[in-house]
Amino acid sequence: MQDAELEDALAAVPGQLAQAWQLEWSDAIEPLKAAENLFVVGRGLGLGIAQEAALKFKETCGLHAEAFSSAELRHGPIALARRGFPVLAFAQADETRGDVELLARELVRVGAQVLVAGSDVPGAIALPVIHAHPALEPLLLIQSFYRFAEALAGARGCDPDRPPHLRKVTETV
Repeated sequence: MQDAELEDALAAVPGQLAQAWQLEWSDAIEPLKAAENLFVVGRGLGLGIAQEAALKFKETCGLHAEAFSSAELRHGPIALARRGFPVLAFAQADETRGDVELLARELVRVGAQVLVAGSDVPGAIALPVIHAHPALEPLLLIQSFYRFAEALAGARGCDPDRPPHLRKVTETV
């Protein structure tokens, strides 16, 4: 089945990726510079990028990060959220955005340090994004995140190109 809207949106992705790379997420550096743990939240297509971001926080920044869907965070892990606990939420422009925003508001109410990419939630730090077709927006969100992760790694005294204990080739036996 053809999706003309998606096909048209795909044609714009290369330029949008370049724009997403240029976005400044520097407002998120200070809240995460000394963090030891954080939640990374996504929903729907955004869950995959939340998982990728959590992995990159560990690899490049030496920061323990766990990815959750906005729904599963409410089923136990949210008990860890307290004043100053950092949370990065990805809120792409689709039917899942409302739930991510609702969770972000709940976390702000308990005093968590909430960073939201893709939405403006009162009390949270809004990170700039390039809006696009909902199926493609997560690509742009993670592109902006990658630049941020490199900057955060440097701010934390880590070399993102030489993470400890990792090799380019992993051998399994």
